[in-house]
Amino acid sequence: MSSSHRKRRNVRLLLTARGVRAFGDGFVSILARRRWRLKNQCSPPFTPGRRSFRSAIFERTSNLPRSRSSAGQCIAVQGPSGAGKTLLLRAIADLDPNEGLMCLDGRDRSTIAGPEWRRLVGYVPAEPGWWADTVGEHFSQWRAALPFVRELGFPEEAKAWPISRLSTGERLRLALIRALMVQPKVLLLDEPTAALDAASVAAVESLIATRVRAGLAVLWVTHDAGQARRIAGRLLVVKGGQVREEVPECRTT
Repeated sequence: MSSSHRKRRNVRLLLTARGVRAFGDGFVSILARRRWRLKNQCSPPFTPGRRSFRSAIFERTSNLPRSRSSAGQCIAVQGPSGAGKTLLLRAIADLDPNEGLMCLDGRDRSTIAGPEWRRLVGYVPAEPGWWADTVGEHFSQWRAALPFVRELGFPEEAKAWPISRLSTGERLRLALIRALMVQPKVLLLDEPTAALDAASVAAVESLIATRVRAGLAVLWVTHDAGQARRIAGRLLVVKGGQVREEVPECRTT
């Protein structure tokens, strides 16, 4: 379906421990339209509308339908290369200087210590970092991680594998497991299946779907339109410094 045949509407984001919801009542305008901004990406000089976003807000909603109170949601994030999808995730995760109001379960981010915020709001970048020599050294409880390890196609012996021998796809899958073991309430994924074969993609999608049903809220950046339809109930498009929701016509009926 071409973009011209899609209904577009502005979006307000509410991400909760119980799910992710988007409302079409206009862009959130918090604290006089403060923008997310990355200072290290302000050359050439920052200009309004370029790599800037309206504030997103995390909060608990007390009026969630009872039937959905135990389930999370996944929102797919798409947009052209360089539009700022990674910037948006990193701003939400508070990994780069940014401005705006962020709340999680009614708590302002400014009242939550940075390490605790990043535990509650997990982020898996497109190129995960590794700081030790072996896989197991990156996990405090390898045995507890084994269900995820096996589900994503690794043997138990992967604990002893040197990081240097891992392929890009293996690193991505292990980084996802590492993030899940922290038990975040919200998980931000930046193209987690970009370097995976079809079987591994299916395994990752299945694992995340299971965690979403258990209550995890997910923002998933993907360039694959088919994947976006499979994994998410909503689609956000980042373009021209704005975040908009696009709803295919088939979802409006």
